[in-house]
Amino acid sequence: MASSSGALRLVEAKGLVKRYPGFSLQDVNLTVDAGEIVGFVGANGAGKSTTIKALLGLIPVDGGSSSLLGVPSEKLAQPCGASVKEQVGVVFDTVSLPEHLRVADVGRMLSHAYDGWDGSLFGKYADEFGLDARKQVKDLSRGMGMKLSLACALSHRAQLLVLDEATAGLDPMAREEVLDILRGFVAEPGRGILMSSHITSDLERIADRIVCIDGGRVLFDLPKDAITDAMGVARCRKSDFERIVSSSLIPNDEFRYLMHDYGIDVLVPDRYAFSRAMPEIPCDRMTIDDYLALVLKGGVR
Repeated sequence: MASSSGALRLVEAKGLVKRYPGFSLQDVNLTVDAGEIVGFVGANGAGKSTTIKALLGLIPVDGGSSSLLGVPSEKLAQPCGASVKEQVGVVFDTVSLPEHLRVADVGRMLSHAYDGWDGSLFGKYADEFGLDARKQVKDLSRGMGMKLSLACALSHRAQLLVLDEATAGLDPMAREEVLDILRGFVAEPGRGILMSSHITSDLERIADRIVCIDGGRVLFDLPKDAITDAMGVARCRKSDFERIVSSSLIPNDEFRYLMHDYGIDVLVPDRYAFSRAMPEIPCDRMTIDDYLALVLKGGVR
């Protein structure tokens, strides 16, 4: 299946609905095309993991549809889904490997599970990540456990990676190493990544698009550069804020602000135009964290 741009569509969710007591996914739409890294963000309990489980066919849904590599998610557990599972590498925020196995045993076990398993590639990643082949899974730290999971996901020639908080527990140097590997992965033709993370600085470095879910609904789906390159945050005093409001520089439907003890932050859709019009008011580059705070917690006009 191809997207409107002609790129191969790896992930597609249309109007996904999943109801639980006290929470539900509501009309979730999400896509990942070949060549893309899509960052999936939201607070704990917002619906990220539920969406990912629905995409992987791990839970039934109450409405809508989803597919991986063109195969409906509900068919992934059937024989027709076997070839798709070969092409998908998954890492959850906890290690899902038998605890008694040694690192070396994990590689041997998975060589029987995946036709495309590459033992030499697994060994390469194990060495790069500093994994001790003699250690049992249960004795690995959280960070080392995540590295082992990533090594497994990367070693069977997958076309799509689905990463649910995969860089959690890694120190900054290890995260940078993993991000470099992910950049290299998606540079290969036909590959893509769906990556949920609370570490938004990681997404700023590698993501092409940012999708935010809140309360089970997709709040926005934007190119990352539209946030971090075009937008800004005006750091205002009260008098500055009143000037911005009266200036009509920011359209009412885009006006968001956040009150702090030290002042007021204002979402600026075009920081370059704003800085030309009001150079005396500091306007910082927008970060994903800034944008999330303004959209999720900010006031509107």
